[in-house]
Amino acid sequence: AVFKRLFWVANIKTTGKRLFGSTEWGIWEELFKKKMDVVCLSYASFLFFPLQVFEWWYFKKYGTCFIEQVSVSHLRPLLGGAESNPPVPGFSASNGESETNRQSLSECKVWRNPLSLFRGAEYSRYTWVTGKEPLTYYDMNLSAQDHQTFFTCDTDFLRPSYIVMQKAWRERNPQARIKAAYQALELNNDCAAAYVLLAEEEATTIIDAEKYFKQALKAGEAVYRKSQHCHPQNSQHEAQLRRDTNVLVYVKRRLAMCARKLGRIKEAVKMMRDLMKEFPLLSMLNIHENLLEALLELQAYADVQAVLAKYDDISLPKSAAICYTAALLKARAVSDRFSAETASRRGLSTAEISAVEAIHRAVEFNPHVPKYLLEMKSLILPPEHILKRGDSEAVAYAFFHLQHWKRIEGALNLLHCTWEGTFRMIPYPLEKGHLFYPYASWTETADRELLPTFHNVSVYPQKEFPFFMHFTAGLCSFSAMLAFLTHQFPELMVIFAKAVSIVSRPGLA
Repeated sequence: AVFKRLFWVANIKTTGKRLFGSTEWGIWEELFKKKMDVVCLSYASFLFFPLQVFEWWYFKKYGTCFIEQVSVSHLRPLLGGAESNPPVPGFSASNGESETNRQSLSECKVWRNPLSLFRGAEYSRYTWVTGKEPLTYYDMNLSAQDHQTFFTCDTDFLRPSYIVMQKAWRERNPQARIKAAYQALELNNDCAAAYVLLAEEEATTIIDAEKYFKQALKAGEAVYRKSQHCHPQNSQHEAQLRRDTNVLVYVKRRLAMCARKLGRIKEAVKMMRDLMKEFPLLSMLNIHENLLEALLELQAYADVQAVLAKYDDISLPKSAAICYTAALLKARAVSDRFSAETASRRGLSTAEISAVEAIHRAVEFNPHVPKYLLEMKSLILPPEHILKRGDSEAVAYAFFHLQHWKRIEGALNLLHCTWEGTFRMIPYPLEKGHLFYPYASWTETADRELLPTFHNVSVYPQKEFPFFMHFTAGLCSFSAMLAFLTHQFPELMVIFAKAVSIVSRPGLA
C-alpha cells in the first residue's frame, strides 16, 4: 500500500496533468486506477524473483540461507536471543592432507560386522516374534563365503567330516546346514567347525551357544596344536594351520561375546585382550572394536583411551566405532556443563573446541550415525556385514553404543548442537572431503543390499531448504499469480478484494 501511494503521488498525478492537461488526464487516470494493482504486484514479483535466485545461490554456496544467517547472527543477539548452535571452529588442515593421502582404499569394501549377533539366539528369535527377516540373502551369502574362506582349506579332502562341512556352508536352508553339521560330528566328534555352525544357528539362547562354542574351543585347540607341529613341512600344512588358526580365533572371539552378553564383562575383556596378544597380526578382524564396547560398558574410560591411542592411527583404516568413541571421550570432558546459549555468548573453550572437532571428524566419516544416536530414526538389528561410512555401519554402531552415549550426561546434547555444522565445512561431500576421502556415491546402493527391505535406508544427509527460502519462493509465486489474475480478470479481483476487506473487518460490515 505504501509503495502504491508513493508511486501514484510522486509520479503519475504530477507528471500526467503536466503532460496531458486536466481533461485528457481524467481518461488516463481512470486507466491507471484499474491497472495500478497489476503494476504494483508485477513490481513485487520482479523484486522477489531476484531475491529468490540470490537465496538459492547463497544456500548452494555456503550451506545456509542468507536471510536466516543475517537474522540469527546479527538481529537475534541485538534482540537478546541466543544462537541455537555454537560457532563452528575450523579444523587444522595440516593433518587433513596427510590423513587423506594415507586412507586405505580397502575401506570401500564390505566388512564383517565385529559385533554381529547370533543367528539362532538373536536373529531367529526376532523373526519368530515379528515375522520379519532381519538378514538379507545378500548378507547371508557373504557370510557363507566367509565361512568357506575361513574354515576350509585344500587338505580337507583327506577328512570326510570337513568335506561334509564344505557342503554345509553352501546350503541355503538352515535346517539342511544343521543336519550336515550333525553328520560331520558323527564322522568326527572333534570337528570344531560343526560345533561353530550349531552354536550360531541351532542354539536358541546365548547359554546354549556358549556350550557349543566351549566344545568347539576344546576341539579347535587340539587340532591347532597338531597343525603347529606340522607347519614346517609343506605349503599344504601351512594352509591347514591358517585354517585352524581362523577357527580358533573365531571361537574365542564368540566366546568372549557370549560372556559379554551374559553380563560377565570383565571376563570378556580379559578374553579379548588375551586373544589380541596371542594373535597380534589379525588386526583386520577388528577385535579391538569388541574390546572398546566392553570397556565402555565397564566405564573404564582410561582403558578405552589407551586402546584408541593404539588403533586410532593415521595409517590404519578408520571405522565409526573408532571415530565416534574418540568423540565421546572428548565430549565427556565438557558435556556435563555445556550450554549452547552460554557458548554463543562467550565462545567455545579449548576443551569444547576439541570436542566439537572430534564430533565433526566422526560425522564426516559416517554422517548417518547421529540420527540414530539422537533417536531421530529408529534402529533395527544390525546386519552381519557392514559398509564403512554407510548406513549399515551406522546401524551396527548405534545398536551397541547408544547406551554409552546416554550414560554420559550432556553428550547427546552436545552432539545435537554441533553435528550438523560438519556439512558447512564440506558443502560438496561427493567431490571433496576435509579429513577423509570424498563420500562414495555408491554407498546407498550397497546398503540397500545389506539392509532389510522394511528399513528406510539413510543416504548422505541432503541439505534441506530452510523456511526462509520456502517463504520467499511462495511469496514470489503468490505475487506473480495475483498480478496475472488481476490483469486477466480485473473486475472479479476487485470484488474479491472488497470481499476480503469486509471479512477482515467485520465491524464495518
